[in-house]
Amino acid sequence: MFTVDLRPGDAKYAETIVRHIEALSELGYAGFDLPISATPTRDHAAEVERYAVLKDALDAAGVGGVGISTNVGATRTFNPASPYAEQREDALAYLKSRVDITTLLGGTIMAGPIIFPYGLYPTGDFGDPFWSDALQDWTAAGYAAAQPVLQELGVYAETKGVTLAIEPVDHWETAAPNMVGEVLAFLEGVPSTQVGVCVDSAHVLLGDDGPAAFTAQIEASASRVHSVHVSAPDRGAMRDSWIPWDAFFDPILPVYDGPLLVEVFNAIPPFLESLRLTRRKFWIPGEDAPVDGVPDAYTVAGEALAATREALERSGA
Repeated sequence: MFTVDLRPGDAKYAETIVRHIEALSELGYAGFDLPISATPTRDHAAEVERYAVLKDALDAAGVGGVGISTNVGATRTFNPASPYAEQREDALAYLKSRVDITTLLGGTIMAGPIIFPYGLYPTGDFGDPFWSDALQDWTAAGYAAAQPVLQELGVYAETKGVTLAIEPVDHWETAAPNMVGEVLAFLEGVPSTQVGVCVDSAHVLLGDDGPAAFTAQIEASASRVHSVHVSAPDRGAMRDSWIPWDAFFDPILPVYDGPLLVEVFNAIPPFLESLRLTRRKFWIPGEDAPVDGVPDAYTVAGEALAATREALERSGA
């Protein structure tokens, strides 16, 4: 909600990240998800080193021991599903570097859309988009190409103590995969159990199979559920939202004991186009002027955590 760019290497901005973590810790958050930005460079060692500036700032502020997960996406340049072997090799090196960044920051989970490039919608030679059956045929080849890449990435991530969670994202944001079942089918060709699925309530509500299928999928593939995100369908405030808490949590809680990521997106510039957020920004104390009638971001975050805890109590967790 506060940034999608950690500005690695910027010691001054690291102070801002520390301030947010300290404020959210006071609200009761025990861990944080950090977005790892995509860049076109292939000098991944230098990228990793820049994140050390943030880690040093966290340690100096005494918050270096908080739980950390990272959010990563594949890109056009670094595409594990590419038909070209050289590009898949580049994608593997890129994703390994993201595992390295996660490790450097003290994280243990790396989640995100890491099969197909996030936001990519395929087209034919003349710009005509693929949809429906044609899209499914197109993705089949990409899934097959990406499976060996994710397998090798899983083996590497295990040596670093990092669990990978592939996130299916709704079709308003990216072409594939959109559903939990699609990721689970993909994982049948990835033996490494270090690679699993990230289940996000917003994506489940917006474009997944129904409750019965969702329950069956979670029960049948419990060991591959590696991350769970709790988010409203509009990715906004969760105090009073259309999350069917019981239908979502009932299949998950008996088989998953990992962290829950409470996820609220803000109307900050990098998200305006990709998520098409129309609501006003939850203004950020210390960065924005207060807006009458609009809650500040810390208040929204605190209420989201409270709503999640209330739902868990009702579920007996």
